[in-house]
Amino acid sequence: MSDPEFSELGPDRSLLLVDDDEPFVKRLAKAMEKRGFVPETVESVAAGKAVAASRPPAYAVVDLRLEDGNGLDVVEALRERRRDCRIVVLTGYGAIATAVAAVKIGAIDYLSKPADANDITNALLSRGEALPPPPENPMSADRVRWEHIQRVYELCERNVSETARRLNMHRRTLQRILAKRSPR
Repeated sequence: MSDPEFSELGPDRSLLLVDDDEPFVKRLAKAMEKRGFVPETVESVAAGKAVAASRPPAYAVVDLRLEDGNGLDVVEALRERRRDCRIVVLTGYGAIATAVAAVKIGAIDYLSKPADANDITNALLSRGEALPPPPENPMSADRVRWEHIQRVYELCERNVSETARRLNMHRRTLQRILAKRSPR
């Protein structure tokens, strides 16, 4: 194991992956295992907190929005049990306020989906004040806009009129955007 990436991991390579998107978390676990981590996957806040209490990992990737609650609760539980745990918060609904909250309670980085295993590994292994390298395939501006509109739409309980009002957008324009597939 003379691979430089493996040597950066240190002796404890335990990695907790908390995400309720089963196909995504399985793919990510395989990819992270190839990079030298020893992944354990869970799909809920409750299961993530249980792992944090019984066997806190050296690394963690936590989805923000889970079916049974907020991933930030898992981040707090991990921080309480293991101060040196390197935690990355991952979400499909990126917002500056949530990023700030995640970092304040102990996350080292905050990535928007679809982040790939290289982006996540770079974030987990970044040290000090140095920022990790920029992602190889960042979301396009159109995709970021679409994600933001989807997030506001969900927060408005899928009410098109209320979403349009809050986004200061014509209702029919919003309906056309919502009817289209997500941009790449």
